Amino acid sequence: MTSSSTPGLTRFNTLADGEATPALHEVCASAAWGETVLAGRPYATEEALLSASDAAMAELTAEDLAEAMAGHPPIGRPKPGDPTSSREQRGMAGASEELKTEMLELNLAYQERFGHVFLICATGATGEQMRDAVKSRTGNSPEQEQEIVRTELGKINRIRLTRLVRETLAEEAPVQDS
Repeated sequence: MTSSSTPGLTRFNTLADGEATPALHEVCASAAWGETVLAGRPYATEEALLSASDAAMAELTAEDLAEAMAGHPPIGRPKPGDPTSSREQRGMAGASEELKTEMLELNLAYQERFGHVFLICATGATGEQMRDAVKSRTGNSPEQEQEIVRTELGKINRIRLTRLVRETLAEEAPVQDS
């Protein structure tokens, strides 16, 4: 998908701003990030869209990062009825009650230390990997943690943007089932 536009990307590029803005907000709750990505349309390739997302993420202020993080529920507690957070946190779904309790305590300690939820790109991570990450990151300085959060948000945004463009493509494809 690096040499030409796909039907899903074309649809994203041609959405009215009023339709694209809420779709981008589902990817990342930062208004500044969404405005920057929206302003870069049309994108020639999926990779160009992802690169624009990365560039927009790099420019976010501390306040913009806080706004982006506010759109993410704590690990182990996906938003009820939100398939995105449930899918991304699948690694905690089968965790033992002991691990879930430990994660809750670790999340609270992290939040007490840094003033925001523990954020990690949880897609594909096990509950144990997430637990180990929060344990190791709690010792970081606030400045170190802010940059780690920026990187993790960038990873999440890439996954969500890819899904957005590819799901858009799937929605447009004719149904072949009988």
